[in-house]
Amino acid sequence: MQEGHSDSDESYYSGLEDEDPTTEEDDGDDDDDDVNSYDYDIDKPSGRDENAAMNEDDEFGNETSSQSENDNDDRSEEDFPIHSSFPDDMTNKQHIEEEDRKRKKTTKDQNNELSGLDENKIGFTFDDADTSDEEEIRNTVGNIPMEWYRDYSHIGYDVRGVKIAKPAQGDELEKFLSAEDDPDFWRTIRDHTNQENVKLSDEDLEIINKIQASHFPDSGFDPYEPYVDWFTGEKMLHPIKDNPDSKQSFMPSKWEHKRVMKLVHAIKNGWIKPKTVKDEKSKFYLMWRNEDLPKKDHPMHWPAPKMKLPGHEESYNPPPEYLLNEDEIKQWEDKDPEDRSRNFIPKKYDCLRKVPAYSNYIQERFERCLDLYLCPRQRRIRLKVDPDDLIPKLPKPRDLQPFPTSENLIYCGHEAPVTCISVDPSGQWLVSGSEDKSIRFWEIATCRCMKVIRFDEEVRFVEWGQNSNLCILAVAVGKCLYIVNPNLGDKLVSSNTDNILGSSETISAGTDKVTWEEPSIKERSQGIRLCIRHQKLIKQGSWHHKCDYISLVLDDTGSQSIVIHLLTKRSSQMPFKKPGGLVQCVQFHPRKPFLFVATQTSIRVYHLQKQELIKKLTSGVKWISSMDIHPQGDNVIIGSYDKRLCWFDNDLSTKPYKTLRHHKKAIRQVKFHPNYPLFASASDDGTVIICHGKVFSDLMQNPLIVPVKIIRCHKPIGDFGVTDCAFHPSQPWIFTAGADNTVKLCT
Repeated sequence: MQEGHSDSDESYYSGLEDEDPTTEEDDGDDDDDDVNSYDYDIDKPSGRDENAAMNEDDEFGNETSSQSENDNDDRSEEDFPIHSSFPDDMTNKQHIEEEDRKRKKTTKDQNNELSGLDENKIGFTFDDADTSDEEEIRNTVGNIPMEWYRDYSHIGYDVRGVKIAKPAQGDELEKFLSAEDDPDFWRTIRDHTNQENVKLSDEDLEIINKIQASHFPDSGFDPYEPYVDWFTGEKMLHPIKDNPDSKQSFMPSKWEHKRVMKLVHAIKNGWIKPKTVKDEKSKFYLMWRNEDLPKKDHPMHWPAPKMKLPGHEESYNPPPEYLLNEDEIKQWEDKDPEDRSRNFIPKKYDCLRKVPAYSNYIQERFERCLDLYLCPRQRRIRLKVDPDDLIPKLPKPRDLQPFPTSENLIYCGHEAPVTCISVDPSGQWLVSGSEDKSIRFWEIATCRCMKVIRFDEEVRFVEWGQNSNLCILAVAVGKCLYIVNPNLGDKLVSSNTDNILGSSETISAGTDKVTWEEPSIKERSQGIRLCIRHQKLIKQGSWHHKCDYISLVLDDTGSQSIVIHLLTKRSSQMPFKKPGGLVQCVQFHPRKPFLFVATQTSIRVYHLQKQELIKKLTSGVKWISSMDIHPQGDNVIIGSYDKRLCWFDNDLSTKPYKTLRHHKKAIRQVKFHPNYPLFASASDDGTVIICHGKVFSDLMQNPLIVPVKIIRCHKPIGDFGVTDCAFHPSQPWIFTAGADNTVKLCT
């Protein structure tokens, strides 16, 4: 190898012997210098030895180390400078070989230093240095709960398999003291794997703060760096393949056509059938395998009762106390199967492989299936309710006094059943109407009959106006309505009433179905001031609280069923074309311009000024008989012929707030007391039920309704008992009229 190298060197230096070493300096600015002259200039330093020049070359370019092996064979002797300082006995060729060896060794040492693979330091590098980017892992137990090493003196193993001793653990007091004394306690975390405390560096805290702020942990990361398009979207000028398509590629293949026609023919004849997915459901399955799970499509599903879990006596090796002796076995065999506590005899075996097959397995499975199929499963929840809790907590009646409790006075004089009664606003006089075609005026305190007015027909309705400044009375007899001034009490009030009724101008009645007439001299002497004739019978009526208007209910199902009269102008109007049913009674609101119209099953509330329906109350009864409005106007009670009393709260709902079913027969009349929280209901069973009905000013609190007294004051005659009732305006008294021709006062 050396010989070949020397020959090449000689041939190479043969053409350069006459060159001047200073030629490089002269031609330094020439751009056409060849490579050989450049190498020659580097390998020929001035004032320094060859090794120093080679080291400098390795430091700046490492060209020598990368090309030494490849250029060794091509380099001639003339590549190296000839020095005069080498020994005399060393030839030029030997000197070149020695220099080449030195340069190879230097290059090898520098490469080992750069790569970090020094032969003397290889073992130290891999054993003691960290070659991973992750943090050092001392404990190599892996991701397991460290509680497993709670009872051991070590916490794991290192990379060499040596146990890592468990460090000393301080108590809670020491932790508290360290937390108070150590200023860096807030940045210290616990490494449970290595059982040591780790102090977070500033870089770690900065990363944590960035993560909590939803920023990138690496400060040098740019999320908006320009996109690098690795695959160009430009069309190449010279495609890979630019051969023209052959004519055959545009022609359909006749062989494919024949193949397709064969497949179509086979499909039509049924030779080729599509693959069907076979049902992988097993032939045998458990019928009640999901019986214990709730079913979404059946909300009333009740899962089957679970079987009793096996106990110690069913073990193949039970304890001795579970085994039966001969007497117990004989007693077990003598009992009937349904009387036995268990359906088997516990037996003991040495091992499980000696246990024979269970002989009653099929029988038990069959009985279990019969239980699931035949036995009904129904959830029965037994409520443990105290009967006292079902009774509403109501106050005692003695705490709700005063209210009427007993019969006190009897007003006798009528010869037929009394149909209606009314009390004047002062509470001194009482008027009663009867089927004997007369009305009687009574002094309440003395039961003395002050005045009697007789008519041609029976009296259907009588009501005293509740305006204390007037002494006025409305009496309905047949088809006529009489306005009466009884001239009782204060003479000034009576004369004022006559002046108001006499000064009213005669205006057209507004309808030809109503006639306003002046009374005769005889009738005027009895106190009758006006006579209003209708074409239908009058059933019921109600005064406005100012005694200027009066509304009547006629025995008609059409537009003539409700008539409203204005006394001061002597005009009448029929505001409803279709009242919505058979009207039973009407009544004005005590404070607002509302009119309550009760039909058979519902109550309609009309606004008289706006002339519109504002509310409809649904009673839920078959036939409404009577109605009354609370003095405040927010509550209504109705009585029905089907023995029910309904209380409506207008602010709460359109349906009854409470329904009372205390009477045994039809309810004829219901009334509110004008001043006391009382209301009463009169029935054909001869009783009057007094109830405490308190309405609270707080809208969030419901009315308090408590029955307090049942008064049996009239004896029923035929199908009629108590026909009417009315409260005293200022006292907790009630007047009742009955079919026994009497009027009674209960106090």
